[in-house]
Amino acid sequence: MICAYTDGASRGNPGRAASGFMIFRDDQKISEDFVHIGIATNNEAEYMALMMAMNAVRDMNTAEDVTFFSDSELLIKQLTGLYRVRSDRIRKLYDAIKELETELPNAQIHYKNLRREDERISAVDRRLNVLLDSLRREGL
Repeated sequence: MICAYTDGASRGNPGRAASGFMIFRDDQKISEDFVHIGIATNNEAEYMALMMAMNAVRDMNTAEDVTFFSDSELLIKQLTGLYRVRSDRIRKLYDAIKELETELPNAQIHYKNLRREDERISAVDRRLNVLLDSLRREGL
């Protein structure tokens, strides 16, 4: 089973934002990526992080089940149908994720909410903050 831990961060909301993920197979990290995404809200950054992780899993060309973990209750509840998507900007990201789901036809996809204190979610969050801090120091 593949487990992907995603997070997004925004300084200013909207403000300078970053998204990232770490992917594990059987407790071994097999992929990660952390990028500055420009100016975005925290929710947009959370959605972008999930899209990045889904693209990475798709590129692995695996039929394994995948669980995507996030500390964003909004993201998880929207994707599982418990909350409606009201924002037009988020709707575009939501639709893109639903399209990506079709590109993983042999994998069963699960979305789960984790508390921010979770060890792996915290690790992703720390990396995003380091990235955003480095951009601020560089004046970007």
